[in-house]
Amino acid sequence: MRPTLAARAFALAGLIALALPAHAGDSPAAPLPAPAATPAPAAAPAPEAPDVLRQRIIRGIADGLAQHGATITPAPPVAASHPAPIGIRMREAPLARSAAAVPPPPADTTADGAWHDLLAGNERFVAEHPLARPLTRERAQLAQEQHPRTVVLGCADSRVSPELVFDQSLGDLFVVRTAGNIVDPIALGSLEYAVEHLHAKLLVVLGHTDCGAVRAAAASDDMPSAYLQAIVDRIRPTVQRLAPCFEGEELIGRSVIANARQSAQDVLTNSALLRTAESKGRLKVVSAIYDVHSGVVTPVSAPAATARAQAPGR
Repeated sequence: MRPTLAARAFALAGLIALALPAHAGDSPAAPLPAPAATPAPAAAPAPEAPDVLRQRIIRGIADGLAQHGATITPAPPVAASHPAPIGIRMREAPLARSAAAVPPPPADTTADGAWHDLLAGNERFVAEHPLARPLTRERAQLAQEQHPRTVVLGCADSRVSPELVFDQSLGDLFVVRTAGNIVDPIALGSLEYAVEHLHAKLLVVLGHTDCGAVRAAAASDDMPSAYLQAIVDRIRPTVQRLAPCFEGEELIGRSVIANARQSAQDVLTNSALLRTAESKGRLKVVSAIYDVHSGVVTPVSAPAATARAQAPGR
């Protein structure tokens, strides 16, 4: 029969007690008879150092656990001003390793430099070599203000997180996400805030392959609610323009690209503030598609002059 949890606990307590050095108060109540000739008392042994006592306790616990088929592995020692409790790792060491890999501040603060950094980050994401960052330090530095260079209008799809896709950190991206990466008044106001008040220089409209909103717009079925129907109604005209020429998966793929371009166009045609910033060179607008299979982001921007020439709305 296997020992109960209480029996194991008593066994461990006994092992810990055996590992500790004996004290005067632990002797039996009845004293032993003194010898006829009492020699001069020897010097009391020096008390064990805390580290030695700690290791004896660990060995006692480990021996007791081994009898029941379990093991204990103490954390390796870490240099610190105070010793770590048994089995608990200090957090200073991982933070120090992360700090060594912190990327330097961007040398190019222009919109083109921001886009280059995003593409480089996407390459790291695809290769599974993201940069290590001291998030605790970055969080403290950003507690009072933010200065993102890039604002992203992306799809709300859970597979397409811009911070991960572009290997960016806290404070790097101002992200607005809606189903189908469509533009509504709330999203447009958020984009304007990022450009006007936070001085973001790059706007990326990020669509993605196998977009559920685009697939729904390509189907003829009505949605079960007015809110879902509103999403489909915004995308369906873009799909319908391509439907006479394409079908099946090719229609979906081309509609995803066309929808990202359409959203970029909607931003410029419906916001005088953003249109002015783009025309004066204070804002660059890029449309791009994220491949959910490969992880690669590909720019698909239409010429800016064509976007500005279109009439407002879809």
